[in-house]
Amino acid sequence: MDIDSPMGMTQMTGTERTGATILCCNCGSPIDGTTSAGAMCYDCIKLTVDISKGIPREGNLQFCKDCDRWLMPPASWVTAAPESRELLSICLKRLRNLSKVRIIDARFVWTEPHSRRIKVKITIQDTVADGVLMQQSFEVVYVIGTQQCKDCAKSYTANVWRATVQVRQKVTHKRTFLLLEQLILKHNAHRDTINIKEEKGGIDFFFAHRNQAQSFLSFLKSVVPVHVKESRHLISQDTHTGDKSYKFSYSVELVPICRDDLVALPLKLAKSIGSISPLVICHRVGTSINLLDPTTLETADVSSDVYWRAPFSPLAGTPELVEFIVMDIAPTGIRKGKWGLSEIQVARESDLGKNDKVYFTRTHIGNLLHPGDSVLGYMITGTNFNSENLDAIEQSRAYGSTIPDVILVKKHYPNRRKNRKRNWKLKRMAKDEGELLPKTADQERMDAEYEAFLRDVEEDEELRAALALYKSTKKTKPDADAMSIAETEMTSMDDGPKINMDELLDDFDELDIQDN
Repeated sequence: MDIDSPMGMTQMTGTERTGATILCCNCGSPIDGTTSAGAMCYDCIKLTVDISKGIPREGNLQFCKDCDRWLMPPASWVTAAPESRELLSICLKRLRNLSKVRIIDARFVWTEPHSRRIKVKITIQDTVADGVLMQQSFEVVYVIGTQQCKDCAKSYTANVWRATVQVRQKVTHKRTFLLLEQLILKHNAHRDTINIKEEKGGIDFFFAHRNQAQSFLSFLKSVVPVHVKESRHLISQDTHTGDKSYKFSYSVELVPICRDDLVALPLKLAKSIGSISPLVICHRVGTSINLLDPTTLETADVSSDVYWRAPFSPLAGTPELVEFIVMDIAPTGIRKGKWGLSEIQVARESDLGKNDKVYFTRTHIGNLLHPGDSVLGYMITGTNFNSENLDAIEQSRAYGSTIPDVILVKKHYPNRRKNRKRNWKLKRMAKDEGELLPKTADQERMDAEYEAFLRDVEEDEELRAALALYKSTKKTKPDADAMSIAETEMTSMDDGPKINMDELLDDFDELDIQDN
């Protein structure tokens, strides 16, 4: 029996499998049959399938002309600049069914500003039949309508504010308010105010919400000693739910003691704060009242709580300062910080040429004075003070014999020009004066107080460090009369201190296109 010999297995070789090519059922173009959707090409799918179906092509936007804000439904108002990201976000959120697709791109299309129309071109992407991704672009036109927001509508009624802070100080000048104004501007503490109104004896700050007023109160307590009283006024009440709407008023009283004031302390208080001499001067007002004994260089602090438990008034203020001329000075060698204790002989400037009366005293600014200089101080001898504290000091055995004839406060520059041109300036806070328009005499007094405050800023380096001083960019024309005066005479007429340009800030609010 023949046995068939085994046959060799031949390896089958073939070509790679390729997708079937079919024709588009609509236009007849050849397409890949394995990846085609509905036997149609991509161009025919774009013509027959609309992935933006259900997305409106028109919309409405509400704009408040009073505050330049846009309505974000349902009830919020958002500030947005033209063609900004914020405005584009508002436009996209106003479209229905846009969350069902994927947004690839969105941009503004230019329109006439007066057309009250906004065009947005949106590119979306979605999956159609059999996993085919499709991308489509379309434009949406928004019609801008005007609507008044609730805040602006409330501004035309009596209920425009919810909380007010009434700052008052029982003094005849506004030096403390000038300092407080600069501190508010430096820290931008008035950013939430809706109105600032100047009243008799102080300033009122109005806020739209109570928490904003409380934040402003916290700032005031951190810079000056204050005493706060709160009151509320019922506006409306819902009888069904019991909800009530209030207006809150905060009465803030500043301490009546200012910088460079002469103070007669109660004997009990002077003993409790370190047994300091009860006749002192106030050299600084911060979170507490900083007192200085100019005859011994001893210092003490009176906190806000301690002061308001037993308040006292200053014995004399800066309007009562008298000009003296230094006749002789002898340093004692005792120094404490920026002060140097010296024994000094002074004569009243108004007595020169009339009598030879000279007063002996001690001063804390002996390191700044030389014979012939002018200095301001308080005349104690021969002056009648209506103060129970001073009467108690004069009758006491410990302090009755230590009262000096003169208490010197600060150096004076009599040759300083009144309207000197400064290379620096301070910003002022915009206030509503209302019906309290100053008279001519009051305006002159206010200008004099502001000039005195500017001089204090020039003379005190610590005060300048707490404020924001800006470079003055105002260009003044030279005066013909001023040009005719000799330069040597002009130099001798202005001997006041000057501020270094390195301490000044650039005022970017006044920069324009032409500035370099």
